[in-house]
Amino acid sequence: MVNSVPQYRKLYELLRKHIISGVYEEGSLLPSENELCAVHGVTRPTVRHALDSLVNDGLIFKKQGKGSIVRKPPQNIGILSIAGTASAVGVRYLKTDILQKPVICKWPEKFAFELSDVEKESGCIYMKRLRFVDDQPVFYDINHLPNINLPRFTSRSFENKSLFEILRKHYQVNIVGGEQQLKAIVPDAEVKKLLKLKNGQPVLHIERKLTTNREGFNIYSTIYFNSEKHTIFGSF
Repeated sequence: MVNSVPQYRKLYELLRKHIISGVYEEGSLLPSENELCAVHGVTRPTVRHALDSLVNDGLIFKKQGKGSIVRKPPQNIGILSIAGTASAVGVRYLKTDILQKPVICKWPEKFAFELSDVEKESGCIYMKRLRFVDDQPVFYDINHLPNINLPRFTSRSFENKSLFEILRKHYQVNIVGGEQQLKAIVPDAEVKKLLKLKNGQPVLHIERKLTTNREGFNIYSTIYFNSEKHTIFGSF
């Protein structure tokens, strides 16, 4: 089977991984275009395409006469990071249950955010997940994505996989920012059961609109978070 991933994308993914993991620290220089061509056996246009993608992601900036300089990577907002109160848990999502596989449908009549005409006319992709840490349910999230240029999305497997990584790797959709509304609420019977909440225990309710590098393409999430043993942190 022929590998359909473009050469520039392979180089982009490799450099991105090295930047995120700290191989190249903030303020350091990436290898020159000539060096990247020689090491990876690719052409200069391929290298420039990969570097331009990193610039668009905000991971590097170019300075005349100096080269490609690494920026401080933005904190991951793909999933709200969590830490335990007794010891750090980090992002150890040990399990993700898909409660509703992605399906194409109409947008809900009542929605937390204003939708564009294109979003409304295209319909949405709807899915629900329950996320566990150390076998305890912590997040219940409901996601709505515009049904725009996401071929075969509903046939993909999302079990124990990152939604945002799939969007980035397979559809070149990157999260660049967003807005959110948070409040503590008394959960309904479904949320209480899924998150194994005690009687009278509140839950943190989060409505999020995430903007992407694709103009007019936003990701919408409703999240219920059990904060009894965990705190959340992150930034946009």
